[in-house]
Amino acid sequence: MNNGKKFTLALAAVAAMGMAAGSAVADKKYGPGVTDTSIKIGNTNPYSGPAAAYGTIGKSIKAYFDKVNKEGGINGRMIEFVTLDDGYSPPKTKEQTRKLVEQDKVLLIFQGLGTPTNSAVHNYMNKKKVPQLFVATGATKWGQPDEFPWTMGWQPSYQTEGKLFGAYVMENVKDPKIGILYQNDDYGKDYVVGLKEKLGDKAGDIIVAEESYEVTDPTINSQIIALKNSGANVFFNVSTPKFAAQAIKKVRELDWNPVFLNNSVSNSVGSVYKPAGLDKSKGIVSLQYYRDITDPETQKTEPYKKWKAWMDEYYPDGDLINTFNAYGYLVAQTMVQVLEQAGDNLTRENVMKEAANLNLELDMLLPGVTIETSATDFYPIEKMMPVEFNGEKMVPLGGVVSAN
Repeated sequence: MNNGKKFTLALAAVAAMGMAAGSAVADKKYGPGVTDTSIKIGNTNPYSGPAAAYGTIGKSIKAYFDKVNKEGGINGRMIEFVTLDDGYSPPKTKEQTRKLVEQDKVLLIFQGLGTPTNSAVHNYMNKKKVPQLFVATGATKWGQPDEFPWTMGWQPSYQTEGKLFGAYVMENVKDPKIGILYQNDDYGKDYVVGLKEKLGDKAGDIIVAEESYEVTDPTINSQIIALKNSGANVFFNVSTPKFAAQAIKKVRELDWNPVFLNNSVSNSVGSVYKPAGLDKSKGIVSLQYYRDITDPETQKTEPYKKWKAWMDEYYPDGDLINTFNAYGYLVAQTMVQVLEQAGDNLTRENVMKEAANLNLELDMLLPGVTIETSATDFYPIEKMMPVEFNGEKMVPLGGVVSAN
């Protein structure tokens, strides 16, 4: 009789274990590209073409994921980062994105770079209900959760930045006359919209010239000459690194000395100011939201030492004065946080839910800058600090400010 009781108890124990195991399996929910041991993430980046200076962002992201994998992955899963070159060409972005989604079966597309390129796949990603997460562009349209619930930006929006530049001009320039150079797409136009919104009724009088360029143009020399001839005493440069370096050289060659405002997209010592000439870049005013890795004071801090140790081990060929490598580090950390929050529910729906549920402080962000999102707020970063390049490093021109 006792043996019978023991046998019954043993069967009950086995049954309970089986139910627990079944429950654990049931709790795991996976989307495409996810297994018990891996998470496949897709990316397009311009490793070639007119925006190739941004290629280091893709490399730095991979380097951060290599660190995560070496340390055990995310909840035991290794990140498989599939990054493809689109040459900053929208048709190529379409081709590569379809390959990533339909052939490689990635869970999501992360940090696709460029406004025209992301625009080319914006509708596709939302129709397919595939997360288009933390796109590497500040176009305002990446923050429309009602219309495009599968797309989210990361960096401050270009309109926000345009407003902050407008506030700087109104506070610091007497009798301003602004000449604008902008890329002829949503990226460039968003900056202009933000600037004009901040200037309000005075915009028509203050802005004396606007010149656009196409990303396929070989140079922007004629546009710079026209802006100088307009009588502008403020030059607002809204261009990617290649053209920003050209603009700096041409402005100095013409012996034109306006208040030089440079969008954060090209606020890089390694990719812009050094190629243009450090001396020629003195006095340029920009905005930033993460620590200046070229600043000797920053280099004394623990966040920088931690970042540099990571660079030395995982991206030894990377440029230690290229701020895009700090950018890649930060956005990769944000992606990791989302996946960690998602736990074992790694469906596309839950990944988007967690991306819209962030309240995050990262030590390479400037103090006072946080990453915050909600179901109705798809703009993770909304604060920046005005800075001036002194030929060696960025010098703060005040504290962190918000366009709101």
